[in-house]
Amino acid sequence: MGPTSSSWSFNKFFAIVFVVFSVSGEFVAGYYRPSPWRFAHATFYGDETASETMGGACGYGNLFNSGYGVATAALSATMFKDGYGCGQCFQIMCYKSPHCYYGNPTTVVTATNLCPPNWYQDSNNGGWCNPPRTHFDMAKPAFMKLANWKAGIIPVAYRRVPCKRIGGMRFQFQGNAYWLLIFVMNVGGAGDIKSMAVKGSRTNWISMSHNWGASYQAFSSLYGQSLSFRVTSYTTGQTLYAWNVAPSNWNAGMTYKTTVNFR
Repeated sequence: MGPTSSSWSFNKFFAIVFVVFSVSGEFVAGYYRPSPWRFAHATFYGDETASETMGGACGYGNLFNSGYGVATAALSATMFKDGYGCGQCFQIMCYKSPHCYYGNPTTVVTATNLCPPNWYQDSNNGGWCNPPRTHFDMAKPAFMKLANWKAGIIPVAYRRVPCKRIGGMRFQFQGNAYWLLIFVMNVGGAGDIKSMAVKGSRTNWISMSHNWGASYQAFSSLYGQSLSFRVTSYTTGQTLYAWNVAPSNWNAGMTYKTTVNFR
């Protein structure tokens, strides 16, 4: 998918800095590109309402409120990568199964959860998410776009694709006076995050450590300061600066939106 515009807009609140390099041909001139097709298997969990997929190991909470809806999947541990796979987007196609729908349709899902190993089951007979298998445990509505759900498990072809997001990244604030915990959602481009830093209006940049899933933490007292963030993609190494994301009267439990995003 090619770029539609090579221009970037800047204003006094937001700036974007790109570190541009090639990663296996999947990151070119500021855009994340689809990866080659690979092969795996897919199952589903929950029912048609996808209510059992809410929450999850990435920490996105209610997936309707956070913008992901039912187009989601839990990744096997090999793909989940201790949470660094959170937010990645995959195009999945049912492949060489009698249960595939006619024409082998595809669907795109976002990684929002972990499919944990089941060491009591053989990797080829129930322990589908045991390392080193690559496996998708899809929300049932997403699975039903590919094949008859009665199949239970299907072979699939898949590839990483750019995450198409509306608007900028969202930063959900948690923690307390001395511990800032940020969940990052609606990430475009490669969809994932390698590292973050926070800057208060009266501080220098403070590195944040990876907590779990798509959350990062800083053990600093930042109340009463407007906050900016520096975000680096796990896959591409691309770095983005979002200035003045939250006002000086920010509160835990709130979600603050930006106008900047990866693509």
